[in-house]
Amino acid sequence: MKLSAELTEFSNRIGYSFLNPELLIRSLTHSSISSATRPDNQRFEFLGDRVLGLVMAETLLGKDHDASEGILAPRFNNMVRKETCAEVAREIGLGAVLKLGNSEMASGGRKKQAVLGDALEALIAAVYLDGGFEVAKRLINQLWRERIDNVEFDARDSKTILQELVQSWGEAPPIYEIIGRSGPDHEPTFTINVRTISGHFAEAIAGSKRQAEQVAAQKLLERLENE
Repeated sequence: MKLSAELTEFSNRIGYSFLNPELLIRSLTHSSISSATRPDNQRFEFLGDRVLGLVMAETLLGKDHDASEGILAPRFNNMVRKETCAEVAREIGLGAVLKLGNSEMASGGRKKQAVLGDALEALIAAVYLDGGFEVAKRLINQLWRERIDNVEFDARDSKTILQELVQSWGEAPPIYEIIGRSGPDHEPTFTINVRTISGHFAEAIAGSKRQAEQVAAQKLLERLENE
């Protein structure tokens, strides 16, 4: 099978030429357009998630020989979470080459975080199946290079830091509440309120509940630092 010009250009962009082009095509096929003769990328996503996790764990261990598990785990989680995979997918223009059904395209599927993150993991699986572990490892380290080089010493996310701080006061974990939602279904905006039992609170607006919660937690942390 010969790749289209669009997929050939994409393959060149990521720096890998597939021996079996069907693997690349399957990794880009969303369930909204799959059929008995055109399988989707969900099984590849499952595999790619595990390959990414192994490579990232090995890479982070090698980068910092003195870091404890408590330091490495947040770094790892930050690298492999769906949001990060979606960011990487956007950087390589993955959304433009996805195979989507009409309904998914109409709802903004090429920009959806979950769709992009899943497809990036499926792409990793396709490279792994086509070229082996070392090839997949090189691709991951290439795509994540800047993030790996600039990983923070303390990579805990804001929600985790806030929860640990509040619990150190002897309080229950902070409470997050959706107080507003606007925009179309494919591109919603959420307003989140976070508050503690002792009465501290903050609000934030973002394009996903998770992101809004993180921003709200960060705002509350900054407010507490200034009190």
